Amino acid sequence: MTVEVIKQFSVFLPNRPGALSILAKIFAEEKINIIGIASEVRDDSGVVRIAVGEDKDISSILTKHGFSSVESRLLSIEAPDRPGELFQIAKSLADARINITTVYGTARDGQTSRILVAVENTDKARALIEKLSG
Repeated sequence: MTVEVIKQFSVFLPNRPGALSILAKIFAEEKINIIGIASEVRDDSGVVRIAVGEDKDISSILTKHGFSSVESRLLSIEAPDRPGELFQIAKSLADARINITTVYGTARDGQTSRILVAVENTDKARALIEKLSG
């Protein structure tokens, strides 16, 4: 397993057609690669969580374009794409009493999965997960 600390931006959007395309255009114009994205919609608004590996001042870019956002740290875990990997990670964190606040991810061709995890103690969680692959 490979573990890296990356940035996540929770961006608040109205729930209407075209809202995501406006946000995505900003990332495209600024040449910022999105490595993970998830959303939650409630009634007339929503939150889009965007994971990036960039060091740019994305908060300022979003503010300049009129978006409210919250920046946080996120673990990007590359693991084999096989049954039980998420269980192993989640159980290890639970046993260490580290709370998972957000999780999303994807897999490629049965080879590698990328699991994006926000936790209450990023540094402790990273060390713990790195030991799993050791």
